[in-house]
Amino acid sequence: MPGIDECLLEAMRLPGARGAALVDWTSGLALGTVGESPGGDQETAAVEAAELARIAAEQHTFAAGAGEGGDGDGAAPPVEDLIISNRDSYHVLRFVPTSFDSSVCLHLWLARAEGNLALARIRLGEMAGRLVLG
Repeated sequence: MPGIDECLLEAMRLPGARGAALVDWTSGLALGTVGESPGGDQETAAVEAAELARIAAEQHTFAAGAGEGGDGDGAAPPVEDLIISNRDSYHVLRFVPTSFDSSVCLHLWLARAEGNLALARIRLGEMAGRLVLG
């Protein structure tokens, strides 16, 4: 089971990967980073990714089982992932399930021309499931 550094290095092997980070979305703290950072500042990118993740996670409309009473699993993140696209890149934020109150997400920055969004989503999901925090 990989730790933070191994997980981020694995993410960087995805086609088009420009940078990756593990972010605590309640505090905006980057728990680990690798590669480039959007805007050139890893701390600012982590805070901004955390803000987006927090907004999505706190909205009941986007939660699993919305309109059906939810799934009752307090440890599972309410949202699986977020995808943001612009003219030249994709940002994928994958929420990481943990055995404790989950507030961690993987942020992958992909070059749009070289990146494969479907593959990135699948691989980030696999990485999030194997990631060992602690």
